[in-house]
This record gives sequence, structure tokens and C-alpha cells, in this order.
Amino acid sequence: NAENLMLQPRTTKNFIINEVKFLRVNIVELLSTGIKRLDDALGGGLLEDSIILIVYDTYSLGWGLGMKIMENRMKEGDFGVIINNSMPVTLMEMEFNGIGFDLRNYGESGDLDILDMFASFYNIDYNLPYIHTVDNVDTSTYLPKYLNLYRKLLMERIGDRRPVGVSVTFDGLAFLLGEKNLIKILQKNLAEKERARLTEERKRPVNIILLNRDRVSKEFVSWVALYSQYIIEFTSSGVGVEEMFVRKSPLPNFEPKKYELTVGKGKIEPLD
Repeated sequence: NAENLMLQPRTTKNFIINEVKFLRVNIVELLSTGIKRLDDALGGGLLEDSIILIVYDTYSLGWGLGMKIMENRMKEGDFGVIINNSMPVTLMEMEFNGIGFDLRNYGESGDLDILDMFASFYNIDYNLPYIHTVDNVDTSTYLPKYLNLYRKLLMERIGDRRPVGVSVTFDGLAFLLGEKNLIKILQKNLAEKERARLTEERKRPVNIILLNRDRVSKEFVSWVALYSQYIIEFTSSGVGVEEMFVRKSPLPNFEPKKYELTVGKGKIEPLD
């Protein structure tokens, strides 16, 4: 029961939810981020099918934590999915190299794919097996085309592995679609996820949203926070120094915490 989990948060892989009948399931798997101190800060780890919101400012490298979590999950056998909304893949690869994440290697090894919505909007064809786009996408067709592409990825690439998705970045998608349009799309996507949760037998995903708060309104941040089960916020407070606030977790053992971190040389210390 929940009380036992509170006393022993790291002794079981399963988090037992007490009589959550609207989900039709009683057991949800508790997953490690691969970073023990972060697992402890979150109250034990990540619930499958949850949304992890990582909020940061213009000069922060906190977004790198999302990539580190995905990389650690991939080492456990999960499949990485990057939803690129913000930049050409070449620029994204440069950014990731700065935090020690080898995008090309993971793509070529068959452990990661890119759903490239940025390239879809601007008609870029990379002709690489791990980069996927759709044609003629706009605000009205974004969600159905994205879902069709994702289902194809599930069948042809992911198989029985757990998908771990990172949205790079959600503020980029808000720029492409408009904030209010994106909130409506997010709500519809959550409804689709709920139907899938009730009807499909497969490993449930982990969803990580990267959001630069300086590029969107406070109202938009508030809406996204509403639908996120975990919230981690970074603030750059000096050269090579950041503050990390662990603000939200659905686990009963969770207490909000604040950390001061040093960043540089591809690492965020002391989390690594």
C-alpha cells in the first residue's frame, strides 16, 4: 500500500496505487531516473506514463537533465524519442554535444528516433532512417499527423520497448502553433493517452517536457504545470552555478527541495 512505499521507497519496482479504479489498474511501475539523488528528491523515482516538466531560463543548462534521464533509461533498454520542435537537427546535435549526449550515435545504433516537427514545418528532408517527418502540417493537422507518425514508430521501431520521449522544446512548439492552440492540442493528446492507457497492453511511456519560461507567457507555464506530475525548475544564478527546485511529485514520500548545482564540462553536478 501507499504507506509501505512511504517507508521503503526504493525496495520495490512497483508502486501500488490504492484502489484507483478510474485507471482500471492498481499497479504502476516506478522507474529510476538513473540518478539516485534525483530519485530520492522526487520521492522514489518516476511513475510510468507520467509527464516530467523541466523549466529553465535563457542561460540555464537545466534542460540537459531531461536528456540525461532519457540516456539513463535507454541504458536500461528503453527507446528514446526526441520530438524536435525548435531547430534544425544539425544545431540540436551541437547543443547536445555540449552536454555529452551523442545524438548521431544513438540514432544510428537504433536506440533513438527523432519525430522532427520543425523539419516538417519547414520542409527539410534528412533522408536518415532515425529522423521522421510529415507532409503539409499546420495547426489544424498537427495532432492527427503527429499521432499517426507516433503509432507507426511504435509498430516499426519501438516494439516492446518503453518509449521515453523528450520534447525539444515545448516553447518552440508554442511558437509554431500558438500558445492557446497548443494547450487545446495538449488536452486532446491527453485524452488520446487516457484511451490508450485503458485499452492497450504495452509498456507505458515516460514523457519529458523541456520548457524555457522566458519564451512563453506565465499563463502557458501554468497550464503545462497543471498537466505535469513532476516539476523541476532551474534558475541560472551565476557563471557555472544554477539553482534547482524540485517542486512537484505525485509520490507520497515527496518533499519540495532546493539544490545549488555547478554546471560545465558536459555535467550538472552533484546530480551526475
